[in-house]
This record gives sequence, C-alpha cells and structure tokens, in this order.
Amino acid sequence: MRSYLNKICQTPNLDKLAKESLLFNNAYTSVSSCSPSRSAILTGLPSHQNGMYGLHHGIHHFNSFDDVQSLPKILKRNNIRTGIIGKKHVGPSDVYPFDFAHTEENNSILQVGRNITYIKLLVREFLSVQNKTQPFFLYVAFHDPHRCGHTHPEYGNFCEKFGNGDVGMGTIPDWNPIYYQWEQVKVPYYVQNTEAARRDIAAQYTTISRLDKGVGLVLEELKNAGFKDNTLIIYTSDNGIPFPNGRTNLYDPGMAEPMMISSPIHGHRKNSVTYSMTSLLDIVPTILDWFNVTYMDYSSNSNEVSSSQLTGKSLLPLLLEEPIENNTAIFASQTHHEVTMYYPMRTIRTKRHKLIHNINYRMPFPIDQDFYVSPTFQDILNRTKTHQPLPWYKTLKKYYQRPEWELYDLKYDPEELNNIASKSSAKSIFIELQERLYNWLKITRDPWLCAPNGVLEDAGHNKHNAQCMPLDNFDD
Repeated sequence: MRSYLNKICQTPNLDKLAKESLLFNNAYTSVSSCSPSRSAILTGLPSHQNGMYGLHHGIHHFNSFDDVQSLPKILKRNNIRTGIIGKKHVGPSDVYPFDFAHTEENNSILQVGRNITYIKLLVREFLSVQNKTQPFFLYVAFHDPHRCGHTHPEYGNFCEKFGNGDVGMGTIPDWNPIYYQWEQVKVPYYVQNTEAARRDIAAQYTTISRLDKGVGLVLEELKNAGFKDNTLIIYTSDNGIPFPNGRTNLYDPGMAEPMMISSPIHGHRKNSVTYSMTSLLDIVPTILDWFNVTYMDYSSNSNEVSSSQLTGKSLLPLLLEEPIENNTAIFASQTHHEVTMYYPMRTIRTKRHKLIHNINYRMPFPIDQDFYVSPTFQDILNRTKTHQPLPWYKTLKKYYQRPEWELYDLKYDPEELNNIASKSSAKSIFIELQERLYNWLKITRDPWLCAPNGVLEDAGHNKHNAQCMPLDNFDD
C-alpha cells in the first residue's frame, strides 16, 4: 500500500479508503497464525485463552472452547444480524454462528476467498435483504494474499494465476491482473535480496492487487445499498507476511498489521495517522462499543471461579483524538501453527522495547508446509546447503536456534538483531517487561504460564491462588 510507503504495489482502492479513515501505524496481531488470529479477532481473547492453539482445518483440528462468547454470538443475542463471506477457518460452528455464511465450509475457498466477482455478488445478496432498521455486522475475509503453493500449485505460489483468463485458470470478470517484474519489487529488510525472493514477492503483489480491487467492489456494494454513510468500516489482516521472520514469528514482520477505521460520525480524523499501540484484540471491544453492547463475561472452564475479561480496548476514542500514552504495551501469544509446529512464544511490545519468551527454545524453530515449498525458503535452504552467498541479514542456523529470551531496543535496533536480554545495562527493563508479560499471561489464564521451568498448579489447594512449582534444574 502507498499508505504504508510501498509505491510499487498498486492499491488504489485501499489508498482511497485510507483517505477516508484513521490509519494505524502501530497495529499488531496477538498471534501470527491464521486460525488462532481469526479466533482472537472474533472473540477478543488471545488464542491461549479461547482454545484455538493452532490451525482449525484438516489434521490440525484446533477449536475454541465450547463456551467461548464470540462476537457473532454476542451480536445475535442483541438482535444484530451477522454475516461472513470468505475464509472462516475457526470452529466449532456453535461458537462462531453467523446468520449468513458463505465460507470454505459450504463453498470452494478459491471462489469465496479469491474470486472477487463472486464475493461482490455475495455481499450484494447479504445487503439486498438487510432491514434498514436492524443493525448488521458483515465480516468479509479475503483469502488473498495467502500462499497457495502447497495446496493449489497449479495456480502459482500465491494463486496469482487463478482467474487470470489463461487456459485452465478461469476468469474473474471484475479483475484485470496487474503483473510485476521481479526487478521492480521492494525487498523488505527481513527477506534475502535474490531473484528467487523477488519473484516470490512479485507474485504476491499480483494477488494484493486482486484483494485491493475486491475491497473496492465491497465498498461499492455498501454504497449502492445505501449503507456506507452509517457503517463503521474496519480493514486489517490476520497475521504477518508469509516470508522469513514473518508469519509464525513474533518479530515485527510477523506481528505488524495494516489497519484502517472509517467512521461516518468521526470525520475530523479522516486521512490521519495514529501511532497509538493497537492490538487486534481491540477489535471486539471496538465493535461492541459501536453497537453499545456490553461484553458478557464467561468462564472457559466451569470449574474456574474467575470469569474471562477482555484485555483489549475500544478504538473509537482514537477517532476523536490522539491519546497521551505512557509506555503502553501490546501482547502476543503463539503456541502452534500446524499441529506439528509446537513452538510456544509469548511477547510484550512497547514503542521502545520488545521482549520475546521462546518457551520451547531447546528445539529448532519449525517451518510450515506453505513456507517450506516457497521459492524464498527453498532459495535460502539451497544457498545454505551449497555454501553460496546469501544476501540476508541472518543465517539459517540463527533462524532455527533461538535463545529462551530475546530483548530488543527498537529505537536503535528496529530489525531486531541485537539481543540485549543478557546485558547488565538492560537488566531493569528486562525485569520490568518480564513482570508485565507475566501479569498479562496470568490475567488471561495462560496454561503455559510456568513453562518451561515450572509446573502450573491451579486446582485443588491452589484453585484460588495459582502457583508455579519449580522443576529440578539438571543443568546445575
């Protein structure tokens, strides 16, 4: 997006929306994985609290707890019509019920997630029967620009060929594909600067352009149906870019998200930028605030005494004025992606510092199937194996092997390369961030609260006062 300083990839519709919105420059996901992030977006609870520890589909089969109070569930109880179009990727259905649903559960994911003409028509169908006096919540979840080289390689690494009009690719009537030369692309610092990686990025640019056109079509349908002038519009993503240090990582490329909010009643901050620290956990409180609905507390375990609470905040006040923030932090929690990718991480990020706790640090960092078959990772792997020059800011060994704690001063080290966790000069900030992270994990009842060096005892005698019981340290 030009709004985020990429002048190569063309996104005229998103750029137009940005001019009508408050643009967020410090928005972050609470987990860098598809299903866990979508569950957090729709519940306001981090994945370790709502139960969606990893991917929902297929053999992975993770689900939110049965008694989780999701956004569609709460809104339905308040007579607000709900709809979802596109990638759902969460479950069970009883936890995420929508009045109108066209997703991978009853359609081809390629059609409901990437065919922008079909998506446009589904939006039109939803709005055509919408009662003008009844409020609604419509969740349009594009599958672009997700990788598809693992599942649909015939369409390219990002399904950039899907619907482009070539033989066997089908046609999407509303899409005129935009192609990019690999020499054109803007290579971010966290990706190696090679032809293979550049070609990979160029393919993603094409699908981003399709996504952009889709956003424009959705907004046009909203306008034509007469709802645009009284509808709150939120645009964001679920996780980081599927490149090294991105998705499944809690480095900034894996956590940073685009976000825009356009409000029909908060016009004076349109075409403005906020630098307020923002989490995708803030989306549920924001939407509930918009509808003037109170969050219903619940217990994710009937034996628990304390009920769940949202740790996010409504973003509507930001549409009025920029807040004065004093060391505000956002938090993230990653446990699985694929079922075999057990690598729990927890992090706290302020504007100045980030602390990452790699709980499973004794094991190498896992690589997901999508990323493994990508040209970018294969290029890194082959260059490393054959000892060819690798114009990357890390080595593969360093990428795999991570210490238990990582602390970065983002003011002087925005690329997160210089780990100062063991530096005596950083001891006070290290302890402060550890305590703040621990307190958030305790509030959100993280089952991994005491890992890896202790056992959480929160039942029986410890039911009302959870304790971390130490393990013997056999390294001493």
